[in-house]
Amino acid sequence: MIGRLTGTPVARTLDGIVLDVNGVGYLLRLTLRALRKTEGEREVTIETYLHVREEALQLYGFAEPAERELFEQLLSVSGVGPKVALAIVSGSTPADLRRAIARDDTSRFMAIPGIGKKTAQRVVLELKEKLGIEPIEGGAPDLVARDALVELGYTLPEAERALATTDPDLSPEERVRLALKAA
Repeated sequence: MIGRLTGTPVARTLDGIVLDVNGVGYLLRLTLRALRKTEGEREVTIETYLHVREEALQLYGFAEPAERELFEQLLSVSGVGPKVALAIVSGSTPADLRRAIARDDTSRFMAIPGIGKKTAQRVVLELKEKLGIEPIEGGAPDLVARDALVELGYTLPEAERALATTDPDLSPEERVRLALKAA
């Protein structure tokens, strides 16, 4: 397995780069954080995962080992292939994804193209067990407030950032009101 590559980004593709490593160009599909890591750099180190299929070998790249680990765990979930796993890992930091799993936050996963309700539920259930994540008590009010902001036009990350500035002990309605006031 190819676990890490260090080289020079020589070309960009729609979803990644070609990384020149001592004269060999590796085509890497990258997470958004890994792609940002390569911008303007002469030499970068990318954590990688080699996905082997009958007709192709595909390299996926990550900004840090935690992204790769989560990607590998996602591949073990029924109905999640490398394209969907990469989209999930690209959407949030590993810590945010772990928090979403602990909160049983299936809506975070359903917001990703290619993931329906059943797949989102499987991701949360299976990864909670595999990663040994303990449920977070009291997560439901946070989700209610976040979902209310999303209904009002916020993206998931924007809603979470807005709520992070409010007191978590307040009611969901009050937190939404304060988040809207601050915007």
